[in-house]
Amino acid sequence: MNFWGFEVWGGLNLIAALLLSLLIANALKKTIPVLHDSLIPTSVLAGALLLIVATIYKAAANAVMFDDAFFGGEGMKNFEIVTYHTLALGFIASTFKNAKKRFERNRKIEIFNTGVTTVATYLIQGVVGLGITLMAAYVLEGLFPAAGVLLPFGYGQGTGQALNYGSIYETEYAFADGKNFGLTVAALGFLSASIGGVICLNILKRRNKIASAKKEAQKMFSEQIQSEDEIAVNGSLDKLTVQIAIVVVTYFFTYVLMKLLGTLVPGMRSVIFGFNFLIGVLAASLVRIILNALQKVGWVKKKYTNDFLMTRISNVCFDVMVVSGIAAIQLDLLKAYWGVLLLLGVAGAFVTYLYVALVSKTLFPAYCDEQFLVMYGMLTGTASTGVILLREIDENFESPALDNLIYQNFPAIIFGFPMMLLATLAPRKPLLTWGILIVFFAVMNVILFRSFIFRKKRKRER
Repeated sequence: MNFWGFEVWGGLNLIAALLLSLLIANALKKTIPVLHDSLIPTSVLAGALLLIVATIYKAAANAVMFDDAFFGGEGMKNFEIVTYHTLALGFIASTFKNAKKRFERNRKIEIFNTGVTTVATYLIQGVVGLGITLMAAYVLEGLFPAAGVLLPFGYGQGTGQALNYGSIYETEYAFADGKNFGLTVAALGFLSASIGGVICLNILKRRNKIASAKKEAQKMFSEQIQSEDEIAVNGSLDKLTVQIAIVVVTYFFTYVLMKLLGTLVPGMRSVIFGFNFLIGVLAASLVRIILNALQKVGWVKKKYTNDFLMTRISNVCFDVMVVSGIAAIQLDLLKAYWGVLLLLGVAGAFVTYLYVALVSKTLFPAYCDEQFLVMYGMLTGTASTGVILLREIDENFESPALDNLIYQNFPAIIFGFPMMLLATLAPRKPLLTWGILIVFFAVMNVILFRSFIFRKKRKRER
């Protein structure tokens, strides 16, 4: 092995290109007024830069730029691998953060309703997306009828899940370029978040609900950097090293668990490994319980996890995930699907905008604008996109909207899990899946609007 060869430097060159794109995108956001005032996340802009450069290179050289030996020879495949792993690593790091707040009953109801809203929006996105591709499959020869199910994963759950299910459809059900299709849907989601967010903010600005002078962002979260019962920052082992080790070892346990489940149920192996982020959350929860128990009995003297550093790790993972996911798109492979993709993008943005606006106005009247912005941003982009939109109208996060976003994950996972299973039924029985999604959406709305439905029923009984 030669240390000057691409087999040694190729992977590092790929990572350097990814991180360099983030630095360039950040500089462009700071210096170009249009980009500075836009709602496009820096990670999305960075991924778009890599995508543009790679597309120009492909047109000029008729070759895939990141598959060049300079980047290790399999750069596009490695981008997909990075996207896959950073999704789970980001969720694991987030799980190790402690939820210290205690809410009154009314706030617990609002958080629960936010989680149900998340799942109900996934479902309506799935109903619309699958309906579009079911009809389009009769016109476009070769179109995968269940492709529209990727809309809620690309919009509602983001780049990582869009890649996961696109990969499952491509490998298990012969959906040609399924990964590219899913990643493109996710990219259109970020575009929808930006355009829809700008439209809403302009409306609010005309209503004098947004100050004309835009201030620099303050702290997104009020986190404790260090507490007395934690291990020292500058101990014999650096505190950040400990956090990274806990996250990575937990992910290793996740892999062992998925491998075991895949051996026991070989027919579900691709689905199990597609749920790496969810199984990672369960593994992290178990590790956190064990660490807390060991500390209570005195076997562990200090607390090893730190909320501030775990937030930094999860944010890095999600930034890298978005950049690599967008960079992994090969636009030329999707030329036969552009009409369907654009229709999915517009329909997804439109139905999400209307549904979230209805729910926010009905169930969160005291802060409906704040709730709408944070939910619309999350359900077309990521949680950070929702925070960016919310910050424009609630700079100091005085409304409960941010807490709703943070703490709604548990009910969203519980109610959302059946939909993930339905996504594996869709390729085999798309019409049946579409019908189940409609029924499931109706049930979620009964749960969501239960106070109105059953209150009216009680009034009629009186």
